[in-house]
Order: sequence, then C-alpha cells, then structure tokens
Amino acid sequence: MKTTGQEIVDANQWIAKCAARLQQQWPRVEPDDLHDLACDLFGTKKWRAMPPEEAALEWLRQGIPEAA
Repeated sequence: MKTTGQEIVDANQWIAKCAARLQQQWPRVEPDDLHDLACDLFGTKKWRAMPPEEAALEWLRQGIPEAA
C-alpha cells in the first residue's frame, strides 16, 4: 500500500493531538514518551478510528494494567 503525503500529515496531526491530550493528563511525563505512546495508539485500528483526544481519554480510562 502506498501512502500519500496527506495521509502522513493526517497521521502526524493525529499523533500530535493525542500526545497533547495525554500531556494534559500527565504533565510530568516526558513529551517524547507521550509522543511514543500516541504513535503506539495510532498503530492500533481501534484507537486510530477515534478522534485523537477521545482515544487518549478512553485509553487513560482503562487504567494501568497490573503486572502479570
């Protein structure tokens, strides 16, 4: 599958908006770490289908998983 320049811009915008929303909730977390998290979320169809701010909040609502 070939990607267009617009798809890359859209992905970058989605990731930036998601990371910004995560930063609002977690102001002490390094922005690069939140960007990486937003990239991971964008890589999952479930999250990518949502608006980025909504995906961030929904992901946060899941809580932190317990160690196995």
